[in-house]
Amino acid sequence: MAAARYLDLAAVERDVVTCRACPRLVAWREQVAREKRAAYADQEYWGRPVPGFGDPGAAVVVVGLAPAAHGANRTGRMFTGDRSGEWLYASLSRTGFANQPTSVARDDGLRLSGVWITAPVRCAPPANRPAVDERDRCAPFLAAELGLVPWRVVVALGGFGWGAVLRVTGWDGRKPRFGHGAEVALPDGRRLLGSYHVSQQNTFTGRLTEAMLDAVFLRAHEIVADPGR
Repeated sequence: MAAARYLDLAAVERDVVTCRACPRLVAWREQVAREKRAAYADQEYWGRPVPGFGDPGAAVVVVGLAPAAHGANRTGRMFTGDRSGEWLYASLSRTGFANQPTSVARDDGLRLSGVWITAPVRCAPPANRPAVDERDRCAPFLAAELGLVPWRVVVALGGFGWGAVLRVTGWDGRKPRFGHGAEVALPDGRRLLGSYHVSQQNTFTGRLTEAMLDAVFLRAHEIVADPGR
């Protein structure tokens, strides 16, 4: 996808939700939406690319990986309707970024304050594994959002998001290693923080705990309050 100049986040969203640039992802997201999971058989799946969500004036941006097949691909909102979202929004609530700890549907009353949530890939990929060319076609959407939201800190959930942020923010040279709690000053002085992804693989095994996740968001608060810290 060619880079575009966007005037606002609404324009980015319009292009995101109508994108059909990746044939494999289009076929998969629509197949999942047709066949559905038995628990959601009576629901209408979103089945399209998922736009970013949150506070347009956010100082913190959360970057994940891609929509979950029966989560955001079903509900149409990032990290909504799955176990990963339960962990993420509970932490955002505990750390003062969200008005409630749950996110189950686009009309559930959830409001975010000071945070914007997005992903490098906007369509649910098979096995949660986007291809490199799919990631690269989607990159202009992430770059556009990061150019429009007045952020000071990006929290990357997982190494995929970490690498995507470094690429779109113009990192030159050897890329810093991802890790939970890793912190990097970007070329323009803003910060990139790393957190293990809120996947069930990490949360069920104890690799990521609530305290570990909260600590990253509390650190983001500190940087926003005092960029020199």
